[in-house]
Formats: sequence, C-alpha cells, structure tokens
Amino acid sequence: MAKTAVSSSEQSHPHRIHAKRSSHQTLTVFCDFDGPIVDVSDRYYSTYQQGLDEVQTVYQAEGITLPLHTLSKTQFWQMKQERTPDPEIALRSGLRGQQIELFLQRVRQIVNQPDLLHQDQLQPGVRGALSLLHAQGVRLFLVTLRCQQQAEQLLSQHNLTHFFSGIHGANDDQAAYFNQADHKTRLLETAIESWQANTFSATPYNAASSAWMIGDTEADILAGQATGIPTIALTCGIRSQTYLQRFQPTKIHTDLFTAVHYLMQSKQKAA
Repeated sequence: MAKTAVSSSEQSHPHRIHAKRSSHQTLTVFCDFDGPIVDVSDRYYSTYQQGLDEVQTVYQAEGITLPLHTLSKTQFWQMKQERTPDPEIALRSGLRGQQIELFLQRVRQIVNQPDLLHQDQLQPGVRGALSLLHAQGVRLFLVTLRCQQQAEQLLSQHNLTHFFSGIHGANDDQAAYFNQADHKTRLLETAIESWQANTFSATPYNAASSAWMIGDTEADILAGQATGIPTIALTCGIRSQTYLQRFQPTKIHTDLFTAVHYLMQSKQKAA
C-alpha cells in the first residue's frame, strides 16, 4: 500500500509536479477504474434494492410491514451523482430510525459481493479509448480504490490488461464505496513513485509534468491537485457535472473516449 497520508503543503507532497510541460515528453495518464472504465450503476442500484428488501424481511418476521418507497434507478443514480448521503436516500425510501442503520450496514456488507460484481459493465467506447492511447505510445496507469484483485480480474476478463503499464488498487474491498480523497492521493503518489522509478531520465520531474489524472469523483480531482497533475473529470460515473465543477478540475468531459480524443488533439497541437 501507499505511504501514510500527507498534507496539502508543498513539503508534504514530494511527488508534486512543478516542471513546465514539454511537447517532446511522453504523455502519461493515471486513470480511475469505477466510472471512467466500468459502469457500476447496475450493481449499486441492485445493492440498494436488496438492502431495502432485507430490511423489510427482518421487520416482517416481527409482524411489521414497512411502508417502503423504492426509488427508480434514475432517481437513485441522480441522488448518487449529487452525492446525496446514503441515510438521506434511505429516508426518502421510507426507512426511519434504526431501520436506516440496518439498511446501511447491509449495503456495506453486500456491495462488493461476488454475486453482484458480474453486473459491472465496460463503459461505451472504453476499448477504443484505451487502444488509441496505446497506439500513441501513452503510458497508462490504473489508480483505483477498487480492490486490486477485483480490478485485475475484470481487466483480464475483457482482455484489457495489456493496455496498462501499472495497476495500483486498494487492499480493502470497502475502499471504493467510501471513496476517501486522502486514500486516493496516497495511491496516486505510489503510482507516481513506481512510474518515476522506471523513467530513464536525468530530470524525472520534467517527465512527470506531462501527465494527467482522469476520474469521475472529487477524490480523483483532489488527488491530482495534491500531486500537481492536471485533472479531467468525467460525468459518465457517480458524480454529476454540477457537483464536479465545485472542485475545479482542469477539464470536464462526458466519458473516457472524448477525454482521450481531447488529449490526443492537445498533444498534436503541442508537437
């Protein structure tokens, strides 16, 4: 795992990138997994539905039928994209008091169960985006709060592993659900360390300056900003454009395919 958490000060971020960009430098992309590459909306919604059903079952065993109101997937996902707290989602679904805590506990237990992970699907255009990066000689690193074993398994299933120069994931299978920015920053710092260790240059920071962080949450944006890497926020994942704009990413795009084309066009203009 990465080193201990660091502050936002310059001294606390030894991997902060200061050098100016140079058009001859090889482009490097650090990319998140859930959201940019994988659509997790079906799994998260199924988890929500299953959580409600199990709370209802517990209370029905005591002779109580709860007046639940199950949100549609569209309603649920819009709330997740605006980062509506899970207790509020439970409240709007008809749960009250201890029912909410029971629901939250159950959701955390089942969200990463193997029998739900199969619901994750590749985002449209991902294979084309990764192929383009590979064809252009871009070094690509996966930096994800998803359990590393799960990420590696899904990439292998879809024959995408060869596109990545490195995969940096979490050891905790709950990390992706909680999506903590400091955890993402430590993972990104570890990825930068690994990359710089294999960058054969007398000025590794100059090489590192030609890098981007792509993700779909505030954790990705904040991690990129903490390490001095410009960021591209994607709206195809679990945060809306309105929410992402609060964190002032360098760019906002709809999906990985459009983001990659933007990077390639910018690279050609700089050449």
